[in-house]
Amino acid sequence: MLMTLVQYEYIVAVDDYRHFATAAEKCFVTQPTLSMQIQKLEDQLGVLIFDRSKHPVVPTDVGARVIAQARVVLTEASRLKEIIKEEKGILSGSLKIGILPTLSPYLLPLFIKNFLEKYPEVEVSVEELVTEQVIARLQKDQLDIGLFVTPSGVAGLDERAIFAEEFVAYVGQEHPLHAVETIDPFLLNVDDVWVLNEGHCFRDQVLNICQPPGAPAEKFRFQSGSLEALKKIVDRHGGITLLPELATLDMPASEQQHLRWFKEPRPVREVSLVTHRSFLKRKLTEALFNEIQASIPANIRSKKNTRVIKWT
Repeated sequence: MLMTLVQYEYIVAVDDYRHFATAAEKCFVTQPTLSMQIQKLEDQLGVLIFDRSKHPVVPTDVGARVIAQARVVLTEASRLKEIIKEEKGILSGSLKIGILPTLSPYLLPLFIKNFLEKYPEVEVSVEELVTEQVIARLQKDQLDIGLFVTPSGVAGLDERAIFAEEFVAYVGQEHPLHAVETIDPFLLNVDDVWVLNEGHCFRDQVLNICQPPGAPAEKFRFQSGSLEALKKIVDRHGGITLLPELATLDMPASEQQHLRWFKEPRPVREVSLVTHRSFLKRKLTEALFNEIQASIPANIRSKKNTRVIKWT
């Protein structure tokens, strides 16, 4: 029985995209070629890997087990190439990175230019995704690296903390807390706080800061997918929103006057570089980690008397 790595790649692609035509496109082959090879593999194994009567297509029970093992085989096959690259000291290839929308516009500009200049043979693709999407894609090997907030509590992931940034209140001019220097989180009225849409871990952390343990959930007047939009809402309509510290670095003085920091222990979010434990590109990962960490201002890297706010 001769099975090939190409056949394994094809069934993994169909599992990822749940569509034969899309899988073929991603594998750079025609759909008949992909379908023929999958059919050949099914004939060799004597089982149906996919239930083609469903739309989108789904694996059969035994097919799901075959696909899971195919992922392991493909990972181990890739490991051979990575061993040779690391032995030769070659830093090349591709890195697929998933990053949070609340992190991307503030963190990426700090490190990406220097990283690409130092490692010109590395091709980097970055996609903004919410945390659950990043985790799901890491688990399916659709992403190499996740840049998101930890701890996640998800088994099988390696989470390496890069830095911890504070939560900062952005307070409307007419709000009573605009007159104070530092804010006690328990003074925040949850009805005054503009928050992100559901699905953003930053939203969950904000609620964990504003609501004492066991407090009932409140209804909000407005929710957005953009921190910048929330900041503009505060400028025009008052109230408060919370921002990550990196978002304050390039603020003009007219906006900085609205910033209020929290009392100690100051709430922070822990930002980590996350990979699946089977991930292979160790030297590339180390190079990226070092570049990101070096780009973070020293006052953010060295935090004391803080408390990490969880989102799970």
